[in-house]
Amino acid sequence: MLLSIQSEITTLSWLMALTATFVVGISKAGIKGVAVVSVTLMALAFGAKESTGLVVPLLILADIFAVVYYNRHTQWKYIIRFLPWILAGILIGVIIGKDLDEDTFKIGMAIIILCSVAMMYWWDRKKSKNVPSHWSFAGFIGILAGITTMIGNLAGAFSNIFFLAMRLPKNEFIGTAAWLFLIINVFKLPFHIWSWETITPETLLVNLKLAPAIFLGLFVGVRLVKIIKEDFYRKMILVLTAIGAILILVK
Repeated sequence: MLLSIQSEITTLSWLMALTATFVVGISKAGIKGVAVVSVTLMALAFGAKESTGLVVPLLILADIFAVVYYNRHTQWKYIIRFLPWILAGILIGVIIGKDLDEDTFKIGMAIIILCSVAMMYWWDRKKSKNVPSHWSFAGFIGILAGITTMIGNLAGAFSNIFFLAMRLPKNEFIGTAAWLFLIINVFKLPFHIWSWETITPETLLVNLKLAPAIFLGLFVGVRLVKIIKEDFYRKMILVLTAIGAILILVK
């Protein structure tokens, strides 16, 4: 494994990892859509599969902060509706993750995300207050979120689409997503430790060195969320999610 000897990690890799960790903090503080930047940088620094396990403990650390800070805004009815499908998707991802062709995965996921963003943009332009109520919407988006979070920590785009479709206000969006991702990232831990073996004592030491960047990102992110207006927040999420899909293609 690439991380078996920390001395082999180059200075450039450390810089990319610290930047990625800082972005994780900003994302978990509420600037949704930028997380794909951290995924891309981590993959470049440590390799695609190795980076998936390396990132999970950092995500959990940031999730705990987000849950504590935004807990009062959590809307549990949306988590109950969405979570079972994500967990099912994670199990599918565990099975197919070792053999799935990465290029096919990236292209398919990017196309789905871009189509979903286009749909959400059209939805917002209509000014419709209706939200998808059929179980198939949560099921389709949830299973895709579960598969992609296991294979590449990329569920954020799909959860963004789901919560935007539910028309959650800014703080409810952030608080509900915080609990959702804490649960699913903890759920993923055993698979990364014992099935894929992408979390080891060595990767945890790297996490420890990267952790300060998480707190800096959280600090910056919380302040950014406070100054972003509600209407702009929805448009920002759509734009960042679309950019993230494009980055997945060129990663």
